Amino acid sequence: MKTTALKFGGSSLADSNQFRKVAAIINSREGRLFVVASAPGKRSKDDTKVTDMLYSCYDLAVSGHDFTPVLDKIKERYLSIADGLEIPGFSPELETEFSVIGKHLEDGPQRDYMASRGEYLNSKLLAFFMGFDFVDPATCVYFRGDGTLDSEATNNALGKALEGKDRAVVAGFYGTGSDGNIKTFSRGGSDVTGAIVARAVKADVYENWTDVSGMLSADPRIVDNPEPVSEISYRELRELSYMGASVLHEDAVFPVRTAGIPINIRNTNKPDAEGTWIVPHRKNVTGGSHVVTGIAGKKGFSSIRVEKAMLNNEVGFAARLLDIIASAGVSFEHVPSGIDTMSVIVDSGDFRSRRSEILENVRDRLSPDALIVDTEIALIAVVGLGMVYRKGVAARLFSALADADVNIRMIDQGSSEINIIVGVDESDYEKAVRALYDAFFR
Repeated sequence: MKTTALKFGGSSLADSNQFRKVAAIINSREGRLFVVASAPGKRSKDDTKVTDMLYSCYDLAVSGHDFTPVLDKIKERYLSIADGLEIPGFSPELETEFSVIGKHLEDGPQRDYMASRGEYLNSKLLAFFMGFDFVDPATCVYFRGDGTLDSEATNNALGKALEGKDRAVVAGFYGTGSDGNIKTFSRGGSDVTGAIVARAVKADVYENWTDVSGMLSADPRIVDNPEPVSEISYRELRELSYMGASVLHEDAVFPVRTAGIPINIRNTNKPDAEGTWIVPHRKNVTGGSHVVTGIAGKKGFSSIRVEKAMLNNEVGFAARLLDIIASAGVSFEHVPSGIDTMSVIVDSGDFRSRRSEILENVRDRLSPDALIVDTEIALIAVVGLGMVYRKGVAARLFSALADADVNIRMIDQGSSEINIIVGVDESDYEKAVRALYDAFFR
């Protein structure tokens, strides 16, 4: 029997009807033993996520305002799920839990603790409904002092916590920090919890259930009806996630990649759809119908361009330039260069507040002939393992943008040759994405 770890997102557990769908999915296949649950998401377009309501409670409490009306609405949300599932026996436990939360808000609220209660309560509710064990990640998911996940300590503790349990629900999104207090991942962190559970139990598959039937080859808000991606490698996913594709929290790749566990992105509302498989190695990267797996991008970048005669002969120039930027607390995205020029692409938000400091230090330490800053740049990544095996990919990319009258501001190809990244004006971003999609998928 293959062991499967499953994670269900907030939309999958938004109300009692969705809970019943989740229960049917879990029970439909032998081996679906370990479940990670998110907090209740939106039930409709105009609804509010429970996590956002919990943040509101925290904000009201720390500002000295009355938080009880919002907390009561959250409690009503959980009670309505329990009533819809016809499990009134859980209601007294909910009353007790909300008394504890209310006291916490009165005595000294902590933001991460409040945010974590959405997953905590929803997971306890799902475990009660399914007759599974409940595992609180506060006892077995650990963060270091710098806020990063302590992977090995977590893997050992979580493995022991789940050992011997036939079926269990683990709350997503949080664990315990080095100070002993609740610590959360960034938003979407239940994906990471699912991955570390899959690794801890040595699962054969990690199923990530959400409200879409897998990944799409481009942003559907820009491209009409983009093709679904049936299979993608960890490496390709990492590139696309970093550039804005948001089906899966990018940090969720590493625990399962280390263990060689494939991820299957599935749709709770269309459980028969196969979804997208994320695998260590794709079997067919040369014979598929598309050389490109996906296109993704995002706006909000700036370019710091340094020009200096004989720059290529000046030993350590690049190191000094990057050190200036790093010393200002700004990370770089790409470093395209020529014989007498070097550009550093940075996030505009990070750069904006340190712009004067960085430029002054560049002038003082590097004595450039020219120092030029370009803003409002968008980056677009064209990603595919098959690109290295096909001739003319770059030519097709550049021709598509030229035909669409899009000016290319920056070009960068990774040494692995699975991606080509171009920088364009933000005003041309959507037009460029559509042109590239048509060139490689239509």
